[in-house]
Amino acid sequence: MADVLPFRALRPRDDLASRVIAPPYDVLSVDNARQLASDPYSFVHVTRSEVDLEVGADPHSSAAYQKARENLDQLVSSGVLVHDEQPTYYLYGQRMGEHEQVGVLAAASVEEYDQGAIAKHEYTRPDKEDDRTHHMDVLDAQVGLVFLAYRPTDRLDRLLADLSSAEPAWSVTTEDDVVHRLWPVPQGAVSQLREALSDLGRLYIADGHHRSAAASRIHAKRNSAGSAYFLAGLYPADRLEVMSYNRVVNDLNGHTPESFLDAVSHAYEVERDGPDTPTARGEVAMHLDGQWFRLRARPRVRSTDPVSGLDVAILQDHVLNPILGIDDPRRSTRLRFVGGIHGPQALKTAVAEGAGVAFHLFPTGLDQLFAVADAGEVMPPKSTWFEPKLREGVVVRPL
Repeated sequence: MADVLPFRALRPRDDLASRVIAPPYDVLSVDNARQLASDPYSFVHVTRSEVDLEVGADPHSSAAYQKARENLDQLVSSGVLVHDEQPTYYLYGQRMGEHEQVGVLAAASVEEYDQGAIAKHEYTRPDKEDDRTHHMDVLDAQVGLVFLAYRPTDRLDRLLADLSSAEPAWSVTTEDDVVHRLWPVPQGAVSQLREALSDLGRLYIADGHHRSAAASRIHAKRNSAGSAYFLAGLYPADRLEVMSYNRVVNDLNGHTPESFLDAVSHAYEVERDGPDTPTARGEVAMHLDGQWFRLRARPRVRSTDPVSGLDVAILQDHVLNPILGIDDPRRSTRLRFVGGIHGPQALKTAVAEGAGVAFHLFPTGLDQLFAVADAGEVMPPKSTWFEPKLREGVVVRPL
C-alpha cells in the first residue's frame, strides 16, 4: 500500500499562474533563466536565484541559497503565492500536441523511499544531492516535484477522469505550446482519492532522484512530521510519453569513418542510407560523415538482462566504450546527451558542425525502467527523456 498524503500547498494565485510557473531548474541555461527572471513573479527567482546576484555568481553558494529563500518569502508576502486553508490533493495535467497526461500532486513517504517501496533506477551524484539538500533546507520547503510513475488501476483511472472533467483552477499555455492545468481536489473527494492511491503497488522514480535523496537526508537531519514526506507528482505509466536520450560524440577516437564502420559492424548489422529515426528496440539511427545508417544489434550482443539488454547499454558496452574510448559516460567531456524532444535534426546539425558521430536511440520503455528498478539495478546515465516536463512553482510544500 502506498502512503501518499494530501497537503496544504503554497501555490500561485490563479490569475498569476502563467507568470509564475517555470521550466525545471536543470533544463535552463543561465541565459534562459535570466530572460525568464525579467518577470519578478517567475519561479526562477527561487529555483535559479543566482539570476539576482552578480553575473557569474556561484549558484551553489550560501548567498544563492539565502537569496532563494528571500525570493520565496517575497512571493508569499506579496500575495503571489497563497496558502491553501486545508490539506488536499491536486491534479496536474499537461497536453502536448495529441498527448495528454494527468497526475496527482501529493506528499510521498520518505520511509517508503528509504525502504525501496519507491524504487530508484539511477545513481545520484554527491554534488547534486548536496545542492538539492541545501536548497531545501534553507528554503524550509520543497519546491521541485519528484516525478513518480505507477502501474495504473481502474479505480484510480476512473476517479482521475471524473475529477479532471471539472473546470480547472487555471489553464496556462507555455512558450513550448504545452497546456498546463491544475485542479485542487474538492474536500469531499479527498478521502476517496486517498483510498485509491493507497491501493497502488510500488512507485517508481521517473525523474527526481536527487530531490528524493535530498528529502531523505533532510528527514534524517530533522526527524519531523513535515520532513517525513516529499513533494511528488504521480502519473500512470500507460499515459506517459518517453522519448529517446541521444548521444553525440565529438570525435571518432582516431578512426576514419570507414574503419569506424568496420568496428561497429562486429556488434551491429550496418545499413547505409537508413532512416533518421529507429523504428524498434535493438535499432539505432547513426549519423556519420554526412549520412544516416541503420544499426541493428546482432544476436550475440542482445541480452535478456534488464540492464545490459537496454539499447543504451548495448551502445555503451559495444561502441562508445571499446571503440570510441568513452569508459565513463557520466564524466566524459567528449560525449554529449541530446534529449529526444530536439529530434534527429539536432544530431545531424551537431555532426555538420564538427562532431564525429551521433546516435539516435529507440526510447527506453517504462516496462524496461520498471524491470531495472524491480531488479534493484540502475540504468546507464541519461536513459530516458520525459515530455512534457513538469513545471516548477505549480505547488510548493512548506516543511
